[in-house]
Amino acid sequence: MNPASRSSVESTDQTSQLNRQMFGRRALLRNGSLVLAAAALTKEMLFARESKSDPKAVRVGVITDLHYADKSPAGSRHYRETLGKLETASKQFAADQPDFVVELGDLIDAADSVDVEQGYLKTINKQFASICDDRHYVLGNHCVDTLTKDEFLGGVGQERSFYSFDREGIHFIVLDACFRGDGKSYGRRNFHWTDANVSAEELEWLRGDLKSNSKPTVVFAHQRLDVSNNHGVKNCVDVRKALEESGNVVAVFQGHSHQNDLNEIGGIHYCTMAAMVEGSGPESNGYSVMDIQPDGTIEIKGFVRQASYRWDA
Repeated sequence: MNPASRSSVESTDQTSQLNRQMFGRRALLRNGSLVLAAAALTKEMLFARESKSDPKAVRVGVITDLHYADKSPAGSRHYRETLGKLETASKQFAADQPDFVVELGDLIDAADSVDVEQGYLKTINKQFASICDDRHYVLGNHCVDTLTKDEFLGGVGQERSFYSFDREGIHFIVLDACFRGDGKSYGRRNFHWTDANVSAEELEWLRGDLKSNSKPTVVFAHQRLDVSNNHGVKNCVDVRKALEESGNVVAVFQGHSHQNDLNEIGGIHYCTMAAMVEGSGPESNGYSVMDIQPDGTIEIKGFVRQASYRWDA
């Protein structure tokens, strides 16, 4: 069902159900102030107007786990359908006009050969690239299943797999956890997906980047930094320590496990986004638009399967 056509009763019922099933946790307090204003809110409640609530806010379009491939479905993953789902998302982004868009990893799925996988990448990125000139790609394990990192990055026109940038007084960090425990980069099926790590070199860079920055900071990752199971980064504790010590990190946005989830650890929100590849049909899509205010307050408008959130600085 198109979210714009839901009745107020349906929106209320679905929001209540989502709160009960997924986010039945207490609101978190910091220094007596409400940090998590709402765990799951409807789009109508979050974005009463399409315009930014503050003209200096940074607006970001977010998608993750498209797993595009020209192959038949496997289980709940419908690889070919992400082209149509991305087209729907692109229309929403055209209306909301984000300052930049970010893809949180696994843009493509595995192929039997480098040439075929490069074809997958060319097809999906042609559509993604048409959305916005300012784009950012987080490396996912499936991005480098058959390709090397250089081949993937070259295919999307991005220089590095981890880096930082600023927009309107907000600092953004893109992380790469596609390293084995021995520090070797993923590529050409030389890894197991559960062995995800931030390399020692990257962790050193991260500490230095955070130390040199005093702005509210948002981090983008693929593998999760808030769990210690198979979907988590093996050295996530070290990464989280670096983020917490900076005192400026507001939130981490991640994919990989394909389902909405939200955790608060050390005063930082870890928000896992819904995968676009999961399920068949337009009712199975998932994407979002977020506004980040100059003080670090974040509002996220989720569409279809993607949950909506708001939390204050």
